[in-house]
Amino acid sequence: MNEKTFQTLEFNSVKENLMGFALTEEGKKKLMNLRPSTNIRQVDMLLDEVTEAVHILEKSASVPIHALDGVENIMASLNKGVPLRPDQLTGLYYFLDACKKLKKYMDDKQWLAPRVSSYVYSIEDIPDLGEEIIRCIRNGRVDDYASKELLRIRKQLGIQEDRLKDKIQSIVKSAKYKSFLQESIVSQRNGRYVIPVKKEFRGKLKGTVLDSSASGSTLYIEPEELSTQQDQLLTIKFEEDREVENILWTLTGMVQTFEPQLKLAIETMVHYDVLFAKAKYSRSYDGVKAILNEDQRIHLINAVHPLLGKQAVPLSIKMGEGFHALVITGPNTGGKTVTIKTVGLLTLMTQCGLHIPAGEGSEISLYQQILLDIGDGQSLQQNLSTFSSHIKNVIGILTDTNDRSLVLLDELGSGTDPLEGMGLATAILNQLYEKGATILATTHYSEIKYFAEEHEGFMNGSMEFNIDTLQPTYKLIVGQGGESQAFSIALKLGMHPEIIEKAHEITYKESREYSLNDVDFHLRKEMDKQVIVNKHSTRVKTKKENHGITLFSKGDNVKVSPDGEFGIVFEGPDDKGNYTVQVKGMKIIVNHKRLRLYVSAKELYPENYDFDIIFNSKENRKKDKLMGKRFIDGLTINHEE
Repeated sequence: MNEKTFQTLEFNSVKENLMGFALTEEGKKKLMNLRPSTNIRQVDMLLDEVTEAVHILEKSASVPIHALDGVENIMASLNKGVPLRPDQLTGLYYFLDACKKLKKYMDDKQWLAPRVSSYVYSIEDIPDLGEEIIRCIRNGRVDDYASKELLRIRKQLGIQEDRLKDKIQSIVKSAKYKSFLQESIVSQRNGRYVIPVKKEFRGKLKGTVLDSSASGSTLYIEPEELSTQQDQLLTIKFEEDREVENILWTLTGMVQTFEPQLKLAIETMVHYDVLFAKAKYSRSYDGVKAILNEDQRIHLINAVHPLLGKQAVPLSIKMGEGFHALVITGPNTGGKTVTIKTVGLLTLMTQCGLHIPAGEGSEISLYQQILLDIGDGQSLQQNLSTFSSHIKNVIGILTDTNDRSLVLLDELGSGTDPLEGMGLATAILNQLYEKGATILATTHYSEIKYFAEEHEGFMNGSMEFNIDTLQPTYKLIVGQGGESQAFSIALKLGMHPEIIEKAHEITYKESREYSLNDVDFHLRKEMDKQVIVNKHSTRVKTKKENHGITLFSKGDNVKVSPDGEFGIVFEGPDDKGNYTVQVKGMKIIVNHKRLRLYVSAKELYPENYDFDIIFNSKENRKKDKLMGKRFIDGLTINHEE
């Protein structure tokens, strides 16, 4: 399956909708990278998993799947020479807690979903790690009680800070220094306490200038008598940092010890996320598990396109038993393209382990490839015409097709001369069928409809059209070729029946009556004007007896399309324009449209030539000669039908 197939069948849009049901970024990535499988056992297992997940959601929709925010990144940061941060350890704790809840959730689902619930056993309990993390990390920092040493250091740190604050407050409030201060406040610079001193009194206060105001009028000085105490405080903070890092390294070491178990738990959680996203998506359109086969059988019952939802008209189609090629005809915008796209997309979804929006009992065959030519195919960059682009696609399809291919062709042979397009389309369909492909093709050519009627393995289908409303119903009818409905629409819109009857006779070489009963009285009066003869017209009307049928004579050497074989005209035409033509010793019925004169009988044979030499056997000619002389009892001549 290539990217073009995904785009044309809009499978990427399906995946985007599916991703909306996933909770984890890792799960979304896996869903975006879904690829179809051709292994029937694997696909069947994937579909069974989704079915079980749907059953679980029907009982309880609140599945405790952890969002995994950053958990994979946390695991990736192990063994990098730095300890895990408190926030990372807290994230791991929440993940472990979610695993515990998920295992408890699946406890009573064994009878409902034995396979899906069993996956939870791959998540190992790691209570020591979780308990140690929550003991040591609180409120986003290493807790005082994480170790006895840290508790001692932080107590000492608190005592030292209190002493320092008391000392600096006494300096600020001292009458000795009051006149030197810009204001009676204490601030910090570079983690050390300072007091604001007016610039002109710099020499009155012993200490170190750590900063100054923007104007330079205020100096921030660390008094000399505070320096020793602040150095002691800084030393204690260094001890605190060292002890905190030791604790973080201890916790990181524990995480590293359980790294394989944690990675497996993450994989399991992601698998559950993907699985329940598929199940939620299935429930959104009442999806079902398709019955699988590898025998090119497709049986869809009330199927709909998943992107159209309830707006779509249900599609029912059954092929693969008696025919493997369906030729769909019908008016434009009647739903032909949507029909073949729906079949292709639901096949793709099934092979990716997704339920399909269809009725129970629907059946899908697995294919190695879905090959298609859908859309106008216009290529502005390569300056190719629509027809040329279609043909390039079809050439690729003909090359790649085998007996495990599903081929979807839209408006085959369009964009060129109708007669040549029809012949080309017929030959392409025949070749694809000979290669063993399952084919769904749409066309406007009525000749292809006749081809499908005559050839084994092909079946006609049509999109239903409501002539009363002049609107398509988008319903597929298998076993019946469609018509363009041009004549019925013309009658409905007010064209006189006599004109339509003549058009029908020219087109189909048969008579048919079109009634005025279907139109109202006022419209009838307008229609009558269409056939009033102008009495003053000087034009001479002549009647063409052949109604546009190409006339051939007995003995004409003709070329029969689309096979390109040569034959000799035996008799015809009948009222439908059909001739009897002898090809390779066999007489076949061929419509005049499929015949091209190669050499006329006048050029090939002398006048009054006995054509029995060509069309009758030597034995029959001998019998005929004997019977012409006298009666011979028991002698019979068997003429070919």
